[in-house]
Amino acid sequence: MKRIFFVAIAALLALSCNLQADAKKKEVCFQMYSVRDLIGDAGKYAQNHEKVLKQLADMGYTAVEAANYGDGKLYGVSPEQFKADIEAAGLKVLSSHVTRNLNDDELKSKNFTEALKWWDECIDAHKRAGMKYMVIPWCSVPKTLADLQTICDFYNQVGKKVAAAGMKLGYHNHSHEFQKVEGKVMEDYMIEHTDPNYLFFQMDVYWTVRGQQSPVDYFNKYPGRFVLLHIKDNSEIGQSGMVGFDAIFSNFDKAGAEGWVLELEHGSTPDILEGMKQSIDYIKKAKFVKASYSK
Repeated sequence: MKRIFFVAIAALLALSCNLQADAKKKEVCFQMYSVRDLIGDAGKYAQNHEKVLKQLADMGYTAVEAANYGDGKLYGVSPEQFKADIEAAGLKVLSSHVTRNLNDDELKSKNFTEALKWWDECIDAHKRAGMKYMVIPWCSVPKTLADLQTICDFYNQVGKKVAAAGMKLGYHNHSHEFQKVEGKVMEDYMIEHTDPNYLFFQMDVYWTVRGQQSPVDYFNKYPGRFVLLHIKDNSEIGQSGMVGFDAIFSNFDKAGAEGWVLELEHGSTPDILEGMKQSIDYIKKAKFVKASYSK
């Protein structure tokens, strides 16, 4: 009887270890903006990055999406140093949010010369940092479709440069992209008037829902255009019940998703690291989230 008992206990322990191992195998990239209060600028990064990145890696996060680029540096350090810092914590560099949109004069003249010079330096820095994706996180709603078309043309040119450097360029939505410009939904127009070879769309599923749209409907309407996704909720992932993550993850193939990024914009607790832990614990337990979507 004792032998049977101990065998049963051993089996349960083995199962528990296997489940934990499987959970740890899940690729979970986090948007560094989530921990902006800890490492969001050059000063905070220099002071806290080793400790904070290690804590996040220990929770089970596997990669980062950066959100602080300027003058050829990421978080105030060289691209090479940033990559080394991330890898020293046991993480990988995946993507980065960067932007240099057209100013009013450039939009009117359609002269992209100076803007593209900025992008040349930015692209070089991100290639040196080992990025796979570069993502434009924001664009204001233009007044006319003609201006929106100019923006699309500009993004195509930037995306062509990014592709030539061996990376992919994306555009990240908020809720305002679901407004109409001269009768056309901005998000739809951008998808339809950009080259899929040069621009993908990083759907932020939370902001899409806030824009009163269904992420899965967009996957079906524009299959293959959503190479990366932002998985976000009203607070910690899975807490609000408003997003429908099971349906979203179940339709990754239709979306064309190669990966996804977890973002915690506002947590329910002042301890942001506790919020990050609650979020990844939800992902670990979610049976509908695969270990990897890399292609």
